[in-house]
Amino acid sequence: MSRELHYYEVAPLRIIRAGSSTFTYASVEPLLVGHIVTIEVGKKILVGVIMSSVKEPSYKTKEITSVIEKTPIPEPLIKLALWLADYYTTPLATVFQTVLPRGLDKARRRRENQVHTSKRDRTTIVFNKDQERAITEIMNSTDGTIILQGVTGSGKTEVYKEIARRMVKERKSVIVLVPEISLTSQIISQFLHDFPGVIVTHSHMTEAERHAVWKQVLDATTPQLVIGPRSALFMPVPKLGAVIVDESHEPSYKQEQAPRYSAIRAASVLGKFSGAKVILGSATPSITDRFLAEAAQRPIIRLDQSARSGAQAAVVTVVDMTKRQFFTHHRFISDQLIQSIEKNLENHKQTLIFHNRRGSAATTLCENCGWTALCPNCFVPLTLHADSYDLSCHICGHHEKVPTNCPVCASTDIIHKGIGTKLIETELHKLFPKARIARFDSDNKTDETVNSLYEDLYKGEIDIAIGTQVVAKGLDLPHLRTVGVIQADSGLSLPDYAASERAFQLLAQVIGRVGRDEHASEVVVQTYQPTNPAISYGLTQDYESFYTYALETRKKSYFPPYSYLLKLTTVYKTEQAAIRSAKAFAQELKKSLNPDVRLLGPTPAFYERQHDTYRWQLVLKSPKREYLVDALGQLPVTHWQSELDPPSLL
Repeated sequence: MSRELHYYEVAPLRIIRAGSSTFTYASVEPLLVGHIVTIEVGKKILVGVIMSSVKEPSYKTKEITSVIEKTPIPEPLIKLALWLADYYTTPLATVFQTVLPRGLDKARRRRENQVHTSKRDRTTIVFNKDQERAITEIMNSTDGTIILQGVTGSGKTEVYKEIARRMVKERKSVIVLVPEISLTSQIISQFLHDFPGVIVTHSHMTEAERHAVWKQVLDATTPQLVIGPRSALFMPVPKLGAVIVDESHEPSYKQEQAPRYSAIRAASVLGKFSGAKVILGSATPSITDRFLAEAAQRPIIRLDQSARSGAQAAVVTVVDMTKRQFFTHHRFISDQLIQSIEKNLENHKQTLIFHNRRGSAATTLCENCGWTALCPNCFVPLTLHADSYDLSCHICGHHEKVPTNCPVCASTDIIHKGIGTKLIETELHKLFPKARIARFDSDNKTDETVNSLYEDLYKGEIDIAIGTQVVAKGLDLPHLRTVGVIQADSGLSLPDYAASERAFQLLAQVIGRVGRDEHASEVVVQTYQPTNPAISYGLTQDYESFYTYALETRKKSYFPPYSYLLKLTTVYKTEQAAIRSAKAFAQELKKSLNPDVRLLGPTPAFYERQHDTYRWQLVLKSPKREYLVDALGQLPVTHWQSELDPPSLL
């Protein structure tokens, strides 16, 4: 007696053949789209996902060997995977390796459910008018993606929690994305107050832990509340109601490896496929996100007042680093900042010292007037090459000699320098030997991170915290009275079109660490460029003025949101080979490019030498994204890497 067979297109989680992402298999039992199965490919058994059911083909097919999970992946996630593969021109197998947890085919793992609970009692929150209006507008909005633009301390987290509460009441799941795990300690503890079963996922979990959490969510029949970094977006929650993206301007929402997706774009698409709301929360929304929202007339909901009624704004002092009379005790820690730290130590209060370490690339500036060497074509700072002793633009390739005197004030005080957080820590130990000092940056060991030392910070057991952007955002510390910014313009020296936006955001965010309650507090901002718009608007947290300025600059230099970008990087063992490859492909590309596409380069990549290799790059600017996708189709298979929509050109 012949068995009735069902036929399906299955996408294996490994690339089998270039250009083919699904293959036809038969099954005795009827299956659903989204079922995870094992299939035989050659002599190997691979994991695959059922993408569609098809009619019996004319050729002989193998049978699906087993079904791994009884519950299929939700259909919106399958649609999102297909969209990611198409939009970022990445093989579907590579996308599924990102969307699904590793080790799906390993023997059954027995683990307890991972649910975080809190012992603290829930406090009743009284919303101010701004928050009430925001909650009502979000719940009533029919638009998929909404920007929630709230000044620091305006109580965005309370709005997030209320949206989550209402969604769960409607029996819908909620995913809350946070920039990186360093921030989650605070937001998790806040959500734990109100929700008994928060599920946390992050990159420090083992493969087995991640798989267990994923399976728990997949099999859940009740609404789930998931918190985590960008990968939490792929949790297979039942009936998604909202995706809340906290600090949505953060660069860590863009993945560095293939598929190089933006979690912001992906969240909007998932929201569309799920009929869910997507809320992008930030005090300083990304210029492009805000521009796109305005162009599409999507809601931008504002929270312009502090959530705490008696909050006293911090006193902001700007110290001009070109004026050496303000630095009589130390070369880069001003007298004003030293005085403030001393006062805090006497009163058992905290100081937070912020410095953007990435800005320690050697930059060329005038110590007398603050002038910085900029590229005349790209309006980005030039980078000093110590070996050839010249200044070059890492975007368009412009070169010039290192000036011996300043073109603005004629001073000969031209300096090339950068300060790092480790140096700051050493110097503060010398100045304040009895103070308890902790440094937080990407060089920290696990037991030194903001996450593990958060309680000590919160209780005021650390006198001086020094950090990079890890400490600039999201932290709410009751004992903090002073924020000191060592060199506010350090990030401006990076040769990148988004450098001023990043500098503005970080400054506005770090100033927002104080002035959140009734206590008097101060911010001491040291800078060589006090009149630079990124600094002057950052000091007053004036987003609107900076937004207008940034759009004008980008329109002039034809950068996003006025163009789409594609970054192509060639990697070779020798410099000659990298240069030869970059020049040859640039020549080849010019023949077929749409005339509206601008090709910049070839130039050395910002990090020209990495892991004993040399990197050269081409940058393409285009009015239409599809022209860039066409160009990608010509990329040589070996020695080249590509990134569509790079958030930065570094």
